[in-house]
Amino acid sequence: MSFYTSLNGLKNAQTDLNVISHNIANSETTGFKKSHTQFADIVAGGALANPKLIQGIGSRLEAISQNFSQGALQQTGSALDLAISGDGFFNTVSATSGQTFYTRNGAFALDGNGNVQDGSNNILQVFPTDATGAITSTTLSNCTIPATDVAGAQFAGLTVADDGKVTASYDDGTNIVVGCVAVASFLSPNGLRQLGSSNWAATGISGAASYGQPNTGKFGALMSGTLERSNVDIAEELVGLITAQRNFQANAKAIDTASQISQTVINLRT
Repeated sequence: MSFYTSLNGLKNAQTDLNVISHNIANSETTGFKKSHTQFADIVAGGALANPKLIQGIGSRLEAISQNFSQGALQQTGSALDLAISGDGFFNTVSATSGQTFYTRNGAFALDGNGNVQDGSNNILQVFPTDATGAITSTTLSNCTIPATDVAGAQFAGLTVADDGKVTASYDDGTNIVVGCVAVASFLSPNGLRQLGSSNWAATGISGAASYGQPNTGKFGALMSGTLERSNVDIAEELVGLITAQRNFQANAKAIDTASQISQTVINLRT
């Protein structure tokens, strides 16, 4: 039995090492959120067993939980580098597949069609607004910047306010609010499914997204010219890495000890 108990320990230690290694590898990934492993013990005993005689038979992986705490904010100076100070996610939609993504990575840029997108052809979603910036609908739309205004003036620049309003400027001095960045919130963000590239998708565990304007209610404020760095603490991860390594070594030693005892018993009987 000790062989299988220690084997479970080895597998769990390997999983712990994998998760920590993944965190360290993404310590410089914009918008990345670290994960940690949770284990639970296993006992062998039925309903009628004497509770004083129930024996533990190892541990099992219970969950790999994500930590959505705020990462450090880094100033970049680019108007389309956006960060959420507080709770919430940017909402993007793939221009090719139509799939919806949620992300904390606000490194956006304009493409040739005037779409504000993340470099993977996923377009930022906004609330439609009127000329004064008032939200006119809760149905999200692509954040697209017209190349010219109604007078034919050429696009000159873009600003994003902390309340999410995206304003396009033109060379005749005209300013037009083209939308308000929508921030998504979830009842259980730990239930979001990781998709890679700092993107997540909603699941039945996370619940459906609710949307709101930045800097209102439970939705965080928007910061232009800023990116959110990974929330990985390298020192903390290195300590965890050493602990997981020692755990792996201890379980391997337990298997070796059990093997020696078994060999001794075999030798005595022969």
